Amino acid sequence: MPKCPRCDKEVYFAERVSSLSKDWHRPCLKCEKCHKTLTPGSHAQHDGKPYCHKPCYAALYGPKGFGHGGTESHAYN
Repeated sequence: MPKCPRCDKEVYFAERVSSLSKDWHRPCLKCEKCHKTLTPGSHAQHDGKPYCHKPCYAALYGPKGFGHGGTESHAYN
């Protein structure tokens, strides 16, 4: 039985969500930064961890500097 990468508990077929080549519980597939629940295929990943596209992934790993205004230019500390 596969184990969820977030909670390390067994993931049964009925509750399984597959993303990033792993099986997750639906409530465990959350953005690493803002903890928003994500759906498979509609999120970004960095170092094997899921992130929502905007604003988290864009702010943390997207382009920075002049001409990249809006939420994408915000830097998390």
